[in-house]
Amino acid sequence: MENLASMPMAGHLEVLRRMLWRVVCVLSLLTAGVFCLKGPVFDLLLAPRKCDFVTFRAIERLLGAIGQDFHFDPWHVELINTELSGQFMAHVTSSFYLAALLASPYLLIEVFGFVSPALYERERRLAVRVGGVMYGLFAVGVAMNYFVLFPISFRFLGTYQVSADVTNAITLDSYISTFSTLTFMMGVVFQLPLVCWFLGRVGVLSADVMRRYRRHALVGIMILAAIITPPDIFTLLLVTGPLYLLYETSIWVVRK
Repeated sequence: MENLASMPMAGHLEVLRRMLWRVVCVLSLLTAGVFCLKGPVFDLLLAPRKCDFVTFRAIERLLGAIGQDFHFDPWHVELINTELSGQFMAHVTSSFYLAALLASPYLLIEVFGFVSPALYERERRLAVRVGGVMYGLFAVGVAMNYFVLFPISFRFLGTYQVSADVTNAITLDSYISTFSTLTFMMGVVFQLPLVCWFLGRVGVLSADVMRRYRRHALVGIMILAAIITPPDIFTLLLVTGPLYLLYETSIWVVRK
């Protein structure tokens, strides 16, 4: 604390500059590495659009285990590119997004290293726990989108037809942008228990208030789900369910 207090403003800026330089270098190297793995990366990104994706097979096996002979009808939704540089730019942006996701633990460590000199020992331990919970919740949100939300919503929207005369062909840019936006947003909204814990810790929120305003919270969650999801009622309900469960979990967290 004393060393931090005695450090001039130029020293703080130099520490920040070095941290940002390391972050840029790590992101650049990871982006280049992911860019070179085009085949495996796009196999991973495009897998949720297929009818044999692991989620659909798991649903079939689960229903089969309880005696239900259920199988999804095969489907195929064509992806197309309409811009001259579209596929190259999709490759670049996807590489950067995935690199940022892979580098997120390192980014948290760098941020903690920058702010930790200003914290007391007890605050540092708390910051480590909060950072771990934050990253864990973000990872759960990302997994929720990849394995549940995006494949199911893509199947519904990609195969929905107003007439047999109208076929669906989804642009690559639309696929990547929707996938990346939903991934990020689900990672963020899954921070709800942590946000409620913080508000409860500072005395702004209580479990009794959260229980009293359950109906209002449900309406707010549905509005939030409508904002972050594609414009259809099916996906909205698919997101509303997990978010409301997070709200109920948050009540328990605040009470504890």
